[in-house]
Amino acid sequence: MDVILHQKWRSLVAEQGRPAAGRAESSADEPMFDLIELFFFAYRDFVADADHLLEDYGLGRAHHRVLHFVNRRPGLTIAELLDILKITKQSLGRVLKELLEQNYIDAVPGASDRRQRHLHPTGRGRTLALEVARLQSTRFARVLAQMPEGSRAGAADFLLAMVDVRDRDKVAALVATGRPGTGP
Repeated sequence: MDVILHQKWRSLVAEQGRPAAGRAESSADEPMFDLIELFFFAYRDFVADADHLLEDYGLGRAHHRVLHFVNRRPGLTIAELLDILKITKQSLGRVLKELLEQNYIDAVPGASDRRQRHLHPTGRGRTLALEVARLQSTRFARVLAQMPEGSRAGAADFLLAMVDVRDRDKVAALVATGRPGTGP
């Protein structure tokens, strides 16, 4: 959002008697509709970039989530992936099966426990995951170029603070290192 548009939006919000985004001046009982709706629209447009590209491959958001984390963390186990995505094994089953069958992901038996499956992106999977990540990064870069210096760190702080406090340290370590449960 350019600076002039941002200033106009903040003025409009102030005129309507609601707190501007980023301010916690409302009571605990008063919904922050402005932030709720902005978050919805930002997420809608952010995932739409990926959705349009993935449609060309016959894949959807669930495929993207799995492919993203497998690509970022080659060797990830199915149990680790389930923990990251906070989904059931049944929910993962169909999506993972399709990604395996279409040669986006390989499942390799564990060295010490042959029942365990370690997931790795194939060359095709890595290429698609990076294509989507670059597309989404372009949106971030475009937005951050219009924001004050230091906005990337502020955005990261805000998003991490949105994560449930019980998972925050684990998510911070995951994002920082690319591996679940490991430190920086």
